[in-house]
Amino acid sequence: MPTAEAAPLAPVPNQLDPERLLTSFQRHAGILLAISGGPDSTALLLLAARWRAARSDGPRLFAATIDHGLRPEARQEAEAVGTLAAGLDIPHAILTWSGAKPAHGLQEAARAARYRLLATHARALGARAIATAHTLDDQAETVLFRLMRGSGISGLAGIASERALDELALLRPLLEVPKAALIAHCRDAGVAFVEDPSNRNPRFARARLRDILPPLAAEGLDAEALARLAARMARADAALEAATEAANATIHLIPPSDVLIHLDKAALFALPDEIALRLIGRAIDRVGHEGPVELGKLEALQVWLKAAADAPGGARTTARTTARTLAGALVRVEVKSVSMRPAPPRRTPISSL
Repeated sequence: MPTAEAAPLAPVPNQLDPERLLTSFQRHAGILLAISGGPDSTALLLLAARWRAARSDGPRLFAATIDHGLRPEARQEAEAVGTLAAGLDIPHAILTWSGAKPAHGLQEAARAARYRLLATHARALGARAIATAHTLDDQAETVLFRLMRGSGISGLAGIASERALDELALLRPLLEVPKAALIAHCRDAGVAFVEDPSNRNPRFARARLRDILPPLAAEGLDAEALARLAARMARADAALEAATEAANATIHLIPPSDVLIHLDKAALFALPDEIALRLIGRAIDRVGHEGPVELGKLEALQVWLKAAADAPGGARTTARTTARTLAGALVRVEVKSVSMRPAPPRRTPISSL
């Protein structure tokens, strides 16, 4: 690997101006950079080092590389990142994902482990933010992936440039930058990088999507267009959330709690469907105990609720027809309300002997 000391002196094009891209860094006393050794995160490391060197004070920067234990060469690659970080005067650590790996959902499990390890290390360092090198290409892939999975408006908003991660901030400062620009910057700086072979492994859905994107781009649906769609969906989602918050202030018959929520039935079904759907989802998330509710199941529940409320004679009296469970919440249509409370524990089947 070329010497790290020369890297910050490489010319930086306007597209990669760290003063513009890394403005969010200034709000945090310490930032942990997630650096895999690939071109995107290596460029982030170079840009962050240049940004920090240009000021007399500001956030402390740290770097960490995750060794997922999935490839024998991963340790050596992580050590190479450590060498580069040392040359840039940025403390570096290798974090190891140990233990058994799942046979299915490997990439999802690796992602969860990665953020868990990064968050734990950031807290130990006293850093209040984690920065990742997600790019314009990652945004496009995410929007397309979620579109194929049937996501709603919130999902199609794509990757947020900043969001909460427990009590930390998760920053994605390179979302507007194409991957090609970051590769070019590393090469101009004379800094080597690695390519994770899983990025091209057709076993994984995202790798298959990367083969779909070029023909879509040829028809006009390129990364910029998909990112533009994400920005518009994020704008619409923010407006809908504001409308939902306003409705939430008036829809409860009694103050809501974690064990009982009563939504005014007439007021609920007078709302636009999207706002009502979000209110129902919020209530289920609050009282349920089986994790986030799936959008398709929530939509089906809303259809059932409206049909039950419109049934002749109003709310029926038998629990079998007026109550359903979803995501650990018991939802019931009553005379004046739609109520939600925690569902009773599921019965454990008795195995036959």
